[in-house]
Amino acid sequence: MPVDRDVRLQEWERRAQPYLFIASILFLTSYTIRVLDPGLSPSWYVFWETVTIVSWTVFVAEYLARLAFSHDRWHFVRTRWLDLVVTVLPLLRPLRMIDLHERMQLRRAVPGLGLEARVMTYSGLAALLLGYAASLAVYHDERSAPHANIHTFGDAVWWACSTLTTTGYGDATPVTARGRVIAAGLMFVGVALVGAVVGSFSSYLTRRFRTEGER
Repeated sequence: MPVDRDVRLQEWERRAQPYLFIASILFLTSYTIRVLDPGLSPSWYVFWETVTIVSWTVFVAEYLARLAFSHDRWHFVRTRWLDLVVTVLPLLRPLRMIDLHERMQLRRAVPGLGLEARVMTYSGLAALLLGYAASLAVYHDERSAPHANIHTFGDAVWWACSTLTTTGYGDATPVTARGRVIAAGLMFVGVALVGAVVGSFSSYLTRRFRTEGER
């Protein structure tokens, strides 16, 4: 029955949240080590690559399980499209990690922050994590590309900061096809996340000034 499936889906999501959070951290850690330490011994490289693959397998298996529990699979895919995106592109997992952290806090009955504070906190954290992941991916592709001007991880971080804030100095730009695709995605996401932080902060200041004025 649909009701039973919905209950099972909710129970599965509740139980899977801590494991997905751990798998997300392991995935980002393993990818970081493989990118930033090219001198890894073959055995350690295989170990961290295995961690990456196992973590990704966990994401795929968990998504397929939720899809199986859903009574309307097409509706699930349409309404939970972000879950599908971060499963196919696990470097976007920080978006899902923020959502998982919020649900875990609510489940533990931790007092929540105000609306503006929550938006600023989670949008800012998502921007930082996505910027970090994008820096890793671009550095991985650009460091050995011909005519590239992103040669160090510091260059990649600088590029990510200027892209996320839509500043675009132009001194560090991707030249590879995948690097430019990542840059385009980061531009769109950066506008949304930074806009959310700035908008929430402005709303907070407006509300505070109005309250002070009424006093």
